[in-house]
Amino acid sequence: MTKFNIAKRRKKDTHKGDYGHLLIIAGSVGMSGAAFLASEAALRSGCGLVTLGLHESLNIIAEKKLTEVITKPLPETKQKSLSKEALSKIIELLKKKNAAAIGPGLSQHKQTKALLLSLLPKLNVPAVLDADGLNALIGRLSIIKKIKSPLVMSPHPGEMARLIKVTSKLIQKNRKKVASDFAKKYDVTLVLKGYNTVVADPRNKTYVNKTGNPGMATAGSGDVLTGIIGSFLAQGTTPYEAAKLAVYIHGLAGDLAAKETGEVSLIAGDILAKVPEAIKKIKKMPA
Repeated sequence: MTKFNIAKRRKKDTHKGDYGHLLIIAGSVGMSGAAFLASEAALRSGCGLVTLGLHESLNIIAEKKLTEVITKPLPETKQKSLSKEALSKIIELLKKKNAAAIGPGLSQHKQTKALLLSLLPKLNVPAVLDADGLNALIGRLSIIKKIKSPLVMSPHPGEMARLIKVTSKLIQKNRKKVASDFAKKYDVTLVLKGYNTVVADPRNKTYVNKTGNPGMATAGSGDVLTGIIGSFLAQGTTPYEAAKLAVYIHGLAGDLAAKETGEVSLIAGDILAKVPEAIKKIKKMPA
């Protein structure tokens, strides 16, 4: 059985600040659910505080939907995605945060992409980059070398293929090598999602996850994973251990959910709902 160092028992004399503050940058018109799923997953994974930065038109909905999440409206484009004018405000939001999660549902709007390419080199906390955060780097991988903070990247095979300009078929035939080579070349922790998700770090560590099921191939599943990874980063877990633990919990939550819904009817909200049970099971594992 794989051993995981889940969060230690909480002391009686404690407060929310002891468990990290995560900044999530996510969401655009039609893709608000990605931001909401990631935010709730972060809280369910033990993060003490979560702040969600999102385009201003979405803020009123987020305040109603996310009771426990701090929301911060940011400048938007006419198409209701984050505009390049949001950069200074995001940099301000990063102050006193312990980690960031960037990408879910952000869109591929030209201004939003420009915002991300300007923001990434300025990161001063560990971060997880997913979805449209990854799409912004297509053809611009040199930006990764400018990022000074620890970075976790979590592409699915299609995103990975676009990033390194090969076919998804080639990715799938060489999953472990592709993940390891990329992690070493760009000094990041790489989470190559899919059947037997691979986690690789720059120092030749690799982990192949065995939890999860085909029902998890559903909209929003990756956003839940992003929130969990970000949560563990904010709580001070190293990038490799945070990613490894997150993919295991994510898959286990999916397995627990599938026992009730079946694989065909499984949705991301079902996975999210089972995260607490998955964490309880891991805490019972031998240390």
